[in-house]
This record gives sequence, C-alpha cells and structure tokens, in this order.
Amino acid sequence: MTPRADARRNRAAILTAATEAFAEHGPKATTEQVAVRAGVAVGTVFRHFPTKDALIVAIMKESLQQLVALAAGSTLFDFMTAVVDESVRTRTVVAALAHDLDVGDALGSLTGELQRLLDQAQDAGAVRSEVQVDEVLALLTAAAQAAQQRAWSTDLRGRSLAIIFRGLAPAVS
Repeated sequence: MTPRADARRNRAAILTAATEAFAEHGPKATTEQVAVRAGVAVGTVFRHFPTKDALIVAIMKESLQQLVALAAGSTLFDFMTAVVDESVRTRTVVAALAHDLDVGDALGSLTGELQRLLDQAQDAGAVRSEVQVDEVLALLTAAAQAAQQRAWSTDLRGRSLAIIFRGLAPAVS
C-alpha cells in the first residue's frame, strides 16, 4: 500500500528538520527538537522512525543517495570539493562516510561511484595509477571532517583540497 500524501509530507519534513537539527546540534539533537522544527508531534516522528538511530540512518541514506546522484555528473576533484563543501553545511555527510550504522547498499553505491570517478581521473592522467578508492575515501572523509571545524575558512578548505589534489596527481618527471 502506498503511504498517504500527508504521511509522505510528514516524513519529508521530519528528514529535513532532522538534518538541520543534527547539523546544528550534532548527535545531541533530540527527537523533540526535530518534531518542533518539522511542525509535527513527537509521536509522529516515532511512527516514522522508531529510534533516534533509525532517524540518523534514514538521513545518512538520503545524504548518500544525493552524493551518488552528484557523482554521476561530476569529475573526481569536483565531486570531492562538493562533498567537503556539503560537510560544512551538514554533519550528516561525514557521519555517512565515517559512521558504523547500517546504511545498507547506500555506502556501497557511493563507493562504486567514487571508483568510477577515480577510474576516469586515472584514465585521463589526472591521478596516479596506484591510487586506490579506499585511499580516496579516507582522504575525502578526513577533509570533510576537518572542514567542519570552525577554524577552517573557505580559503583554508580550498588550499587543503589543492594539496590533496596535488598529492593524487602523477609525479612530474
């Protein structure tokens, strides 16, 4: 049975509110804060997401799906820049890349897209042939996490990514 239109709207509002609440308060965000932001009763939040972890998993899966869609029309370096920029807006990206909650196939899809982007970059001669996807994922996770620190200005973020990109590039003889 297809969920009613109001149930779909409530779920979408809850996910948006939860993303904002977790971005602002981190893991200390409460379901009550989410409910207030979404304009629903806390019971409505729990009907859609029986636990706080279930809510976090749903946010992470949605975030990963958005990243996979973003990767589809991007280059490796543009994608990495977008992920780091997005991590500044929401902590969900970093949680999705680094957390151990069960996000099913969503992380596998992202890794597959990242591998595709890496292969393209290597075929184009922009990235050394020995670089592996797990190394790129580790660098991406670290850069995204670091970018969330208040001391990281846009300028520092850009300079740091430039260093990462130079490190991935083939050595010039």
